[in-house]
Amino acid sequence: MDLSSPPALPAFNRPEPTTPALLLRPLAAALARARLGEAAAAFAAELCELLHCARASVGVLEEGALRLAGSSHPTELESGQPAATGLLDAMQEALDQHRTIAWPAAHEQDCITLAQRQLAASGAACSVPLVDGTQVVGALTLERAAPAFSAGELALLADLSRLAGPVFELKRQLAQPWRRRLVQAIRLRLATPSRRALAVAAAVLAVLLALAVPVPWRVSAPARLEGSVQRAVVAATDGFLQQANVRPGDRVKAGQILAELASQDLELERRRRESELRQQENAYRAAQAHADRAQMVTLQAKAAEAQAMLSLVEAQLERARIEAPFDGIVIKGDASQNLGAPVQRGEVLMVLAPNDSFRLILEVDETDIAAIRAGQHGELALAAQPDRTLAFVTRRIVPVAATGDGRNFFEVEASLEQGLPQLRPGLSGVAKVQAGWRPLGWLLAHRGLDWLRLAWWKITPW
Repeated sequence: MDLSSPPALPAFNRPEPTTPALLLRPLAAALARARLGEAAAAFAAELCELLHCARASVGVLEEGALRLAGSSHPTELESGQPAATGLLDAMQEALDQHRTIAWPAAHEQDCITLAQRQLAASGAACSVPLVDGTQVVGALTLERAAPAFSAGELALLADLSRLAGPVFELKRQLAQPWRRRLVQAIRLRLATPSRRALAVAAAVLAVLLALAVPVPWRVSAPARLEGSVQRAVVAATDGFLQQANVRPGDRVKAGQILAELASQDLELERRRRESELRQQENAYRAAQAHADRAQMVTLQAKAAEAQAMLSLVEAQLERARIEAPFDGIVIKGDASQNLGAPVQRGEVLMVLAPNDSFRLILEVDETDIAAIRAGQHGELALAAQPDRTLAFVTRRIVPVAATGDGRNFFEVEASLEQGLPQLRPGLSGVAKVQAGWRPLGWLLAHRGLDWLRLAWWKITPW
């Protein structure tokens, strides 16, 4: 290799000729930095100082695209600006021709130098491909005012590019996410056809083994909470709704007044019956004073009748005040919207459910009902509390199918193993019942296979 010094320069412009040993300083600066950008900037700064350049820049290839990795003057190069674009064009010019390109040329060369000429303007510029073995991994571009790069400098830069190329390629790979590095390592391992065939066979075997591994099978189904006992509160007599004290969602205590019917007519009826009873009692005492036994018996019977009618009216007055039969929560019926409306005897005014006693209703699809048995355990995730699951046990399967949302399903009753104060009747969610263990391949394919079997059964004439 010709290591002769470049042409002499004025003393204020450049010092003694650069030696190969000094060119190792930029490489040491790059190796001392961990990150790609820092290493490229340090490498360019050292090289710029040694060769007395105005600017040195390093570019790397990433997925076929060239990008700037670092520069001795990074503030002058912003992405998308003309200076950065011209620099990348000069690097790409050297990469496209797979050779070192300089302007002005140290000797006559048969290559395109348009991008170098535009970058150099009235000065000098050169671009050197960075090589890792036989692979081009980037480019190095230097700029200075004068003089032109000599043949000896270009030869030294070519040698340095072979040393710096592997360093920048390694730092570029280490800067990538671990997923990309893993993909590249796999591609490298599968570079030969024999390895690819072996990898494919191993992958197929691994998939088959994975599909044969038993995994827990859980049957999923929509679910809703209901009160274990639902009590309808009805009007005990005909009348008009006078007052409603609770609404759906309110908690009530046993004996609490839920609603009241208008009782003015009953009060008048009670006074009339009381007056009749007093009249019969007075007449009975008068007959007793005259020792008229026949009249006494008749009046005694009429007094008993009046007492019975009075008791009936008093009972109707008591039933006009509708009380809660147990501690619970109102789940249906907003009587406050119908104040003053007439009600008939037996009309449902509201529905109560116990506070802490619930039953769970699962709507299991007909395709999965064969796997459900009483006593199976499962978990429930409510829409109101999706971050917390509740354990339950199946108790009973209703043997009659129901239809809803375009599908057939069977209702499965279950009981919760634990309760929460936030639970309310009517809450819905998704329940999963533990139905045993099945191979993974069966879990992935059984629905499709069942559909194909049924479709084949429908189209075959035999």
